[in-house]
Amino acid sequence: MFHTRTRLSHRLAGTALVLGVAVGAAGCGDSPTAADAATEKPSVSSLVLIDGWVKAADHGMTGAFGKLVNSSGADIHIVSATSPITKSMELHEMAHGDGGEMVMREKTDGFVVAAGGEYRLEPGGDHLMFMELTSPIQPGQDVPVALTAEDGSRVEVSVVARSYTGANENYQGGEHGDDGHGGH
Repeated sequence: MFHTRTRLSHRLAGTALVLGVAVGAAGCGDSPTAADAATEKPSVSSLVLIDGWVKAADHGMTGAFGKLVNSSGADIHIVSATSPITKSMELHEMAHGDGGEMVMREKTDGFVVAAGGEYRLEPGGDHLMFMELTSPIQPGQDVPVALTAEDGSRVEVSVVARSYTGANENYQGGEHGDDGHGGH
């Protein structure tokens, strides 16, 4: 009987060791590592715009604002935006002009929304710029916007129009059929 118990206990110990190694190995393979996160493809569908709004305007240019939130494990690089109510859009920033004054200009490198992070679009800062409105934007109106990532993927968001009298910055590069004033 002692001999049978010894063999049984050795078998159980061996089985436990094999299971422990298998579970440990499986656990290592299933755990995300820094290398996994670095190679994860960004998914623009993981991007949302919270509290998105656009300044109501009758014509010309206007800006859209809100908080972009990235719930994915990889950075998302937004390189352009479009909307059916404007001929063109640009990603904009506020920067120092030649005379040291703050001016609004295109942010040619786009917006990077960090993995698990957020990116604020606000008056007096980075924003989405509607360059040539094709129809007025009235307070309360929902305005669709498509954001395009560096990889070509797109996400549709919506901004609601509000009356807003602040942030009338100068636009650096008045080639957009306007007097150089941003109007947003």
